[in-house]
Amino acid sequence: MLLKRLRKGYGKKLVKLHAWNAWIVAVLALTGLVLAGGFWRMALGEGRVWIKWLHVAVGLGSLIPVVYYLLLAGKHWKQLRGKRWQRFNVVVVLALLVGWLLSGVVLWQFRAFGPAWSNPALTVHDLLTWIGLPYIIYHSVTRVKWLKEQPQRRTVKAEPAAAADREAPYRDYAPGGPQPLYTRRGFIRGAIGAGLAITVGPSFLKWLGSSIGSGIGGGTTEEWIANDRNSLVPAPQPLPGSVPPSGGGAKGNFRIYTVTRIPAFSNDNWSFVLDGLVSNKQTWNWESFVAMQRKVQVSDFHCVTGWSVYNNTWEGIPLKELLKEAGVQNGAETVKFYSGDGVYTDTLTLEQAMMDDVMVAVMHDGKPIPSDMGGPVRLVVPQMYGYKSVKWLNRIELIAGTHTGYWEKRGYSNDAWVGKGNGFG
Repeated sequence: MLLKRLRKGYGKKLVKLHAWNAWIVAVLALTGLVLAGGFWRMALGEGRVWIKWLHVAVGLGSLIPVVYYLLLAGKHWKQLRGKRWQRFNVVVVLALLVGWLLSGVVLWQFRAFGPAWSNPALTVHDLLTWIGLPYIIYHSVTRVKWLKEQPQRRTVKAEPAAAADREAPYRDYAPGGPQPLYTRRGFIRGAIGAGLAITVGPSFLKWLGSSIGSGIGGGTTEEWIANDRNSLVPAPQPLPGSVPPSGGGAKGNFRIYTVTRIPAFSNDNWSFVLDGLVSNKQTWNWESFVAMQRKVQVSDFHCVTGWSVYNNTWEGIPLKELLKEAGVQNGAETVKFYSGDGVYTDTLTLEQAMMDDVMVAVMHDGKPIPSDMGGPVRLVVPQMYGYKSVKWLNRIELIAGTHTGYWEKRGYSNDAWVGKGNGFG
């Protein structure tokens, strides 16, 4: 009697553990997809920061069911003796949870670990998601009660021949009776597996190709340029340092992040302004701006979400040269940058803006910067995380005092140095 109670209590613990684990995976999947989706970045705004912290908190909480299961693992493993598939499933689920947890901690503490760790952690996190979610969906759906076959023999009433033939492939069959080529459960499990393979497979292969290749996440540089929303002429002509790229070609994959719809520009609606606390306010149209003398530099690009692109060859005008030409007035403390999307802004201190590698760029690896990548003109601040490198840049203003940028208002740290500080983003 006591043994029965112990077994019953143990079984209830496993049921509760499965339920909690299912909820944890569901919340992590939902919040993770929201954080990765460009649409939700636009729709949620400040709410995205709270969803990020929910994702982090639940991710850390996933350690609890792992530890709890390990306390029960001895008994459970004995019960699964001879059940290879069930043992395999336990190992897979534990590996997914631990892998997600460890790689997630690295991404959460990206400043402490730095790009050398956060880049592979992001790849592992993504890979586990691509493999783990379809596996968990398949495992969950194929275990629901209505798919379980009934072992007891059924009494089948006489049916019209046409109806019997129609239902034959899907009917449950009793042990010892005539066995079909496939049962209802086998047919549906196969259909679900095939459906997941068809819907997830191509996207996974595309992600895998972009992750291990040199293209930009979701497509190659050529595809981005072919789909460029901008139509400005004349096109900037690359300097010798850009063709071939001095950096040998960018290594890594840019990902498209935007808080608004990607804007499009032509010669009629594009201009560039440098104003505020300067002695010589300046305004350029595209023809005059693209005719300005440019320089070439090679630098790395780091994003707070964990990815980096190395050895980028940028071509443009060093910001400090634009500021010197405009004549910075006394009292100017902050350089404010405006995006052509009409929403995004960010800042650098005057001292930061004078760093040699801060550039107003018009070309990347010898080609015009396409709209998806922030072109025709974008800011490049290599020593800081990407949210300081304002895309679709069309205005620079010198101001007194400070200004809080778009993401800084939503919880990001104003201290965006790569590998320094303790802010988040």
